[in-house]
Amino acid sequence: MKGLFQAPSINWPYKYRAKQKLAQSPLLQRFYQAELADGNSPLGEIEFVAMDFETTGLDENKDEIITIGLVPFTLQRVYLNRAQHWIVRPRQKLDEGSVIIHGITHSDIMHAPDLSEVFEALLTALEGKIVVAHYHKIEREFLDQAFKRRINEGIEFPIIDTMQLEAEIQKRLTAGIWNKLRGKKPQSLRLGQARQRYGLPAYNPHHALTDAIATAELMQAQIAHHYSADDEVKRFWL
Repeated sequence: MKGLFQAPSINWPYKYRAKQKLAQSPLLQRFYQAELADGNSPLGEIEFVAMDFETTGLDENKDEIITIGLVPFTLQRVYLNRAQHWIVRPRQKLDEGSVIIHGITHSDIMHAPDLSEVFEALLTALEGKIVVAHYHKIEREFLDQAFKRRINEGIEFPIIDTMQLEAEIQKRLTAGIWNKLRGKKPQSLRLGQARQRYGLPAYNPHHALTDAIATAELMQAQIAHHYSADDEVKRFWL
């Protein structure tokens, strides 16, 4: 549940209408023109899209996206038959440290397209959807910077962060004097550990599509256990 002093929710449909008038790129004009769920819409009526990136590093100002995983879902179902995965070529050399983490090698990206070549397919998959990610700053800021580098325009979209949801859940579960006396502390917010607490299966990490699926399943579990399908989406989007 959002804190008492948290900033008011963004009116994303209004923001999309404003950005549609200002956008220069036809791709972004079409993206912002798509109908977006009203903030009062219940979670149970919305189709989301879980998104995950693997990147060359963690600094959006100098690092780049190398893989994208997407999967549409609702609170009842994950649409694996509509999942998408792209490997794209960054405009910089791969760091050996990042190769160890995500397993994407120089040979994997040698003949891969530039990210700009998948912009249209990516935006089509995101049109009218609420994005869900685990630690939203990676997906939001890396994609914004990627657009700015390639078409001189950034991109904004509503996003629900399962890591932030889990942080709020853990804070609530460990609040109060009795929990403090018992030494109860918030548990790990990492994707795998969070899933484990809901009895979800362990997946190999650091694969964009697998992590997107894992994120979709985690949000389904979080809402089922700690929230309600009738809750308004504006309570959750950022």
